[in-house]
Amino acid sequence: MGPARRRDTLRLRGGGSLPLPRLFPGRLSAFPLFLLALLLGFASLLWLQLSCSGEGPVPGGQERSAPRQPCPPPAPLLPAQDEPSWGPHRLALLVPFRERFEELLTFVPYMHRFLSKKKIRHRIFILNQVDHFRFNRASLINVGFLESGNDTDYIAMHDVDLLPLNEHLDYSFPEAGPFHVASPELHPLYHYKTYVGGILLLTKQHYELCNGMSNRFWGWGREDDEFYRRIKGAGLQVRRPSGITTGYETFQHLHDPAWRKRDQKRIAAQKQEQFKVDREGGLNNMKYQIESRTDLSVAGAPCTVLNILLDCDTNETPWCTFG
Repeated sequence: MGPARRRDTLRLRGGGSLPLPRLFPGRLSAFPLFLLALLLGFASLLWLQLSCSGEGPVPGGQERSAPRQPCPPPAPLLPAQDEPSWGPHRLALLVPFRERFEELLTFVPYMHRFLSKKKIRHRIFILNQVDHFRFNRASLINVGFLESGNDTDYIAMHDVDLLPLNEHLDYSFPEAGPFHVASPELHPLYHYKTYVGGILLLTKQHYELCNGMSNRFWGWGREDDEFYRRIKGAGLQVRRPSGITTGYETFQHLHDPAWRKRDQKRIAAQKQEQFKVDREGGLNNMKYQIESRTDLSVAGAPCTVLNILLDCDTNETPWCTFG
């Protein structure tokens, strides 16, 4: 009789045994095992990339209804402060904010890496409104401008829920005039020709020339439309990107209206005011307090959080409260 064939078995508690399937031939060198592990690792990374970018398949063949989430960014790049190729200018990224922490955790490391890859010197300011008045995006941007320091010479008014996906978008010093990065033909939601919201770059000189933004806009919306009129009144021309072919896929919009409602309440007096140009207020009558100023690191990306208490004259703008 020939030699008995070896069978792989699993010993059971009662003394019996259960045969196991042979997954590999009896003689298998180390190289095929290494190659198999390498292929499995590559497949796992590919699946992670497709699933987090929204391009992978959805179970059951259904359409993907939830907004796609950006992939976890790699380790942030740190600006080379003494590297001449980064240029002489420094951007103050001004981010109006209130209670949107999950978006902030994505935004800060993503934008830090995005700007660093483009060699844009920058500081990220999270303008956190901590008073009990309604949200005032324009006033927060005014505060961010005033508190951004002398080491920055231009600003980006930047929504926390809007991420640039196209690396050809220009965030450089807008010497020729205001530069609207999130232009109407690229923004996923707003497409009217006078729109200047989302992401707008200005030199500090040009922002002062406009007297900043109006402080009368409490609640959501319309402050950008009023600022467009200020830009025109200051004799400035809004420039927009050219040569960008990604259309409405140029940005990722993180906002989910199903669970985060906009504060769109309008009382009668506010409805009358919202289409007017504020010719008196702006940087010149900005009233606020900085409750605290904290330098943080989010996934290795630095930012400065300003906890801001805005002031409201209820005789002038009674719609600043929820009453």
